[in-house]
Amino acid sequence: MSDLDDLIDRLVRPIEDWPTPGVTFRDITPLLGDPAAFSVAVDGLVSLAREVGPVDAVLGIEARGFLFGPSIAQHLGVGFVPVRKAGKLPATSYSTSYDLEYGSATMEMHVDAISSGDRVLVVDDVLATGGTLLAAADLVEQAGGVVVGNLVLIEIGALGGSERLAPVGCAAVRTY
Repeated sequence: MSDLDDLIDRLVRPIEDWPTPGVTFRDITPLLGDPAAFSVAVDGLVSLAREVGPVDAVLGIEARGFLFGPSIAQHLGVGFVPVRKAGKLPATSYSTSYDLEYGSATMEMHVDAISSGDRVLVVDDVLATGGTLLAAADLVEQAGGVVVGNLVLIEIGALGGSERLAPVGCAAVRTY
């Protein structure tokens, strides 16, 4: 186990049966509250992002993808694209609906956020079943972009999300 794995284990708390019975939520709030730990986590994500190769944009999924995505984009020297819940973006947007392990949702992205042919790295905090990252990929494809990588802080391996994201897959700093 690496020092970063240990840090995540100490500062990401499991919340049983939230938001619904049977779901274990991984709460990153304690990690965010520790500036040194947050910096180390971002450095770990940036290291994985560099392995993807060149990207034109980093896309972050509301809300926790917004916490890591801009920092990663800044380190890579590219722009950040926010993907929001339905009804939160002011300009013309692409939209997609998807299923979660505990419900369904709709997300949106501005139509001018990604250009045709852009290589996009998608960032979120946790990979569970992969539905959210697949929905983000749908938005990128609607805009004519290409998802070249998915990146998360934590993967819940038993839920099979990485397999659903093939062939692009998903890199995670910590897998449970």
